[in-house]
Amino acid sequence: MASARPLRLVIAGGGTGGHVNPALAVVEELRSREIPLELLWIGSHCDVEGPAANRAGIPFRAIQTGKLRRYVSLKTIPDSIRFPIGIAQAWRILRQFRPDVIFSTGGFVSVPTVLAGSRMAPILTHEQTAILGLATRINLRAADVLAVTFPDSVRLARGFSGRTEVTGNPVRPSLLAGDAGRGFSRFGFDPGLPLVYVTGGARGASPINQRVAAILPELLKQCQVLHQTGPTSANDDARRMRELRTSLPDSLQSRYHIVEMVRDELADVYAAASLVLGRAGAGTVAELALLGKPAVLIPLPGSGGGEQQANAAALASAGGAIVISQEDASPERLLREITALVTDQERLATMSAGARTLARPDATRRLADLLFELAHSGQGPATGNAA
Repeated sequence: MASARPLRLVIAGGGTGGHVNPALAVVEELRSREIPLELLWIGSHCDVEGPAANRAGIPFRAIQTGKLRRYVSLKTIPDSIRFPIGIAQAWRILRQFRPDVIFSTGGFVSVPTVLAGSRMAPILTHEQTAILGLATRINLRAADVLAVTFPDSVRLARGFSGRTEVTGNPVRPSLLAGDAGRGFSRFGFDPGLPLVYVTGGARGASPINQRVAAILPELLKQCQVLHQTGPTSANDDARRMRELRTSLPDSLQSRYHIVEMVRDELADVYAAASLVLGRAGAGTVAELALLGKPAVLIPLPGSGGGEQQANAAALASAGGAIVISQEDASPERLLREITALVTDQERLATMSAGARTLARPDATRRLADLLFELAHSGQGPATGNAA
């Protein structure tokens, strides 16, 4: 495949792993095609996208960003100043880079770049959740194509003058290459016992961590637990859980392992896990569906207008998850639900099959193809094969 020059792609998005991982998945797909690329990620100074871009070898530029709130807050005043500054910074960066296409994966950090780039290059904005977040609704003013994860989300885009495509939520292809044996051996687990993977997302979830702490001794009588608590910069749960671990009998300590973050080993962790306990972020739900992992989900209350509740409901309606509100998720109920599941292989298999019905394994490829199509529609000099 020949190319007149590399395709210049700008990524705009971040704030959480749910906005970062789709971009990483698409970049992984593009690189696998051996397409000449020039990449640039524009995000905030202090969120997760900068380190993620650096780990992936993607040049990163930080701009001023602010949160757009639906409620009254004193923080709105400084954020309202940062926002136009960010647009001006993004405009200068885009002017210099001359992108062929802009790929927004959402979050408030994406808005300045999308608005600044509206007359410079075609824009594809992707919504990972079952609803359209506020940032996405603002980005639609400048976007050429809206890609959504769930078919039911199409009706939410009424009034959008551009094109809407149902692509699903991209998941890194490398997650499909997990090895259960490696997952068990990495943490010293017994392959003969069911493994529960507890995750609160990139920053952890203290309410979930606290409930696990309350039931841990009883839970470990039935299974093993890999507990992703979140980094110390977000909470102090890892230290507290390590202290709790030392109080357990030796026979149970070996069944419990604590990590602040799960990175490259995630594919092996998923392959080994019988059940996942966690939040219902868009990325998590997409991964569970693609990999067919049964789950007990506790959506983050009030998240983005209820987006996690909607994500969880979609997976539950497919039969892939049990959803419990945080208010109803008492330690006793969690213990009851988890132990009932890990001792019922037939039910786990049924949930796994249900979760897979929601998966869109071609989401990454379809988004990559859309980016190529838009780059060419912009009449830029970059060429390439979208197949």
